Amino acid sequence: MTSAAFPRFAPGSSLRAVAPRDWRWPALFGLFFAILLAGVVEGQISRGDRGITPINSSGDFLASGILVDVTGDNAEDAREKGWREAQRKGWAQLYRRINGSDGPALGDSVLDGIVTAIVVEQEQIGPRRYVARLGVQFDRVRAGQILGVSGRTLRSPPLLVIPVYSVDGIQQVFEQRSAWQRAWAEYNTGQSAIDYVRTAGTGADTLLLNAGQTGRRGRVWWRVILDQYGAADVLVPMARIEYSYPGGPIKGYFSARFGPDNKLIGTFTMTGPSPAALPDMMEKAVARMDTIYTTALAEGVLRTDTYLVLEKPVEKEDLPDEVATDETALPSEVDTSAATATPAVGVQSFTVQYSSPDVDSVSATERAVAGAAGVQSASTTSLALGGTSVMRVSFRGDLAALKAALAARGFKVQEGGGQLRISR
Repeated sequence: MTSAAFPRFAPGSSLRAVAPRDWRWPALFGLFFAILLAGVVEGQISRGDRGITPINSSGDFLASGILVDVTGDNAEDAREKGWREAQRKGWAQLYRRINGSDGPALGDSVLDGIVTAIVVEQEQIGPRRYVARLGVQFDRVRAGQILGVSGRTLRSPPLLVIPVYSVDGIQQVFEQRSAWQRAWAEYNTGQSAIDYVRTAGTGADTLLLNAGQTGRRGRVWWRVILDQYGAADVLVPMARIEYSYPGGPIKGYFSARFGPDNKLIGTFTMTGPSPAALPDMMEKAVARMDTIYTTALAEGVLRTDTYLVLEKPVEKEDLPDEVATDETALPSEVDTSAATATPAVGVQSFTVQYSSPDVDSVSATERAVAGAAGVQSASTTSLALGGTSVMRVSFRGDLAALKAALAARGFKVQEGGGQLRISR
């Protein structure tokens, strides 16, 4: 009779203790995989062949594509003469583009005072010869007085740009350098009504700003990303290139999208005779994208999602003493007759000075100031790389309120002569 409580064994069999499993090989495999994954992530973040630094985003005027071919006593003299000639040609090009006619010829001393930078697009330097294609940036305030151009009034909130580039059905943003990324980095956004927030595509940009992120709808994670870059919303310009055959014509399909919901604003197509025409196509496509976004801004289409912007209130301890006293006064102590007689403060313009050691600091400061509560627009009117630049800020309130708002953004604010000077 066999008991049901115990298993039955065949004759001659015996019980043997089960040997413990050897975990050494799985542990070594897991350690190797972890090291490999860490290396992949590190390589994804710190690859040296990725990233294109955007050019200056101030409101300066830009004349580009200027060809010069000059000779001199030596290479340095030839280059200086080439830049001088580029300034003269750039001024003539800029005046003709804005006013439709030839303007007054300015001397080199006057041009030196209104030119802020020379952009080298392509150059060849010989022992006594200089051949180049250059761009010339002119200060918006000083040059605008001669051109008869007033300051820009329409300005969007800071909008983060994620340029998605697609070839052979594979979408990428900053995973590797592309003609689409370069075109956006080299576009002079200072003359646009859109406040573009552009990144170089280095560091953590590849992990945070990718094609997969543009398809996510969750506002919480979008708020985290936008806060990292000082932006209020996101623009997703997309480019898809199709090649007919090696060396043959190319065709580009472009779409302008906006917001976490990837809302379609407009589309267009462009063609080129060969792959060599791709850089020129991309440059023209970015300018056309800017026109689409600017038109959408004027029509009220680019409305920032309220779930993406969480304004931080100004704490009482951050307010000036006189403002804090007024805020904490009892209702019985407030003179209501004076309050009703004084109209509400509208939008005013103030001058803010700040240190600008490099181009990145200028863009970062503009974004930080534009993100302060009550600020309608913030743009640099006088750029001095390595020195002190001047910014024009449109603010809904008085100077004391602007000072408090900038202090709440983490700036150290000094007041003097009706102007503010900020620093970190």
